Amino acid sequence: MDFSQIPGQKAVIDRLRCSVTENRVSHAMLFYGPGGSGKFAIALAFARYISCEYRTHEDACGRCPSCVKYDKLIHPDLHFVFPVIKKKSGTEPVSDTFIAQWREMVLRSPWFSLSTWTEAMEVANEQALIPVAEAAEIIRKLSLKSFESDFKIMIIWLPEKMNPETANKLLKIIEEPPARTLFILVSEEDDKLLPTITSRCQHIRIPAIPAEEMSLYLASRQGLDPGRASEIAAIANGNMVRAMELIRQDDETAVHLDRFTRLMRTAYLRDIHKLVSWSEETAALGRERQKSFLSYALRMIRENFVMNFGGREKKMVYLTRAEGEFSEKFHPFISETNIIALNREFNLAYAHVESNGNTKMIFLDLALRTMRLIR
Repeated sequence: MDFSQIPGQKAVIDRLRCSVTENRVSHAMLFYGPGGSGKFAIALAFARYISCEYRTHEDACGRCPSCVKYDKLIHPDLHFVFPVIKKKSGTEPVSDTFIAQWREMVLRSPWFSLSTWTEAMEVANEQALIPVAEAAEIIRKLSLKSFESDFKIMIIWLPEKMNPETANKLLKIIEEPPARTLFILVSEEDDKLLPTITSRCQHIRIPAIPAEEMSLYLASRQGLDPGRASEIAAIANGNMVRAMELIRQDDETAVHLDRFTRLMRTAYLRDIHKLVSWSEETAALGRERQKSFLSYALRMIRENFVMNFGGREKKMVYLTRAEGEFSEKFHPFISETNIIALNREFNLAYAHVESNGNTKMIFLDLALRTMRLIR
């Protein structure tokens, strides 16, 4: 991954390049910002740049043995930590347990989400976490001398998925790591990190990608028609992961829309039997897919509420064609009288799913409350 392959983040990339040139690279860095802004891609390109044997002021050379190994994600001094699930054997896994699936996903595209990763692990109904065993594995790896590069680099993707025990075990090594060791934490929800972790890191905020930059990237790199590229960039609203999903015409988006429309239509008709069926069907999904649907529903509720104020004409609404067709008739039902309550109920359902609550009860309760609120 080169810096040149990352759109819309010139200021951040310039800052990182200068830190290397001036030998001011912090031992622990926290990359944070909105989803799909390129945090992981920048972290990977930064690690490659640091390890490159013949880097220029602009980028890594792309030809040296280090760059070649980085391109295959097999450099011996590059380590990854990411959320994992328990194996059926019951033994506590670590990131290396799933490293083959991880490499395959990242090499396919550096633009991905937790939902993408859990699907790659073939998650059923478990939530991906960074377990306590990972802390011991990190300490073991970093206690060794570097093999080829000046730096040993540990990229921790979604550190907020560490439980408190895991995070506490890593406090000392993050504060006082072995010589020539670099931690890069890539977070989607930095507010969920322990303050004791964030206080030990240099904070690098990665902003959303500007629509113009994204549109140019989609047209040049993905070969899209400029008009279609502009449309997708507007809908994605700075989120490249969302843009890539739209390009692939991801089936999950269509499934989420179908599930959302069935809930709202059935709730409006007050058909209790169909609402029960809907809740049982949704409860049968894996927890990550349930959370993905609830996030999607919250976005749809927001967009439909904005449509009531002429948001579509002002280009403040980000909907696909299919979503727009449904919302043309649906948006009057999301108003000042129910927007706060609907937002609260869907957020509460998300929190309960994340806390491993009984999903049959969660989604039946959500369906019944939506029935009361939608009219």
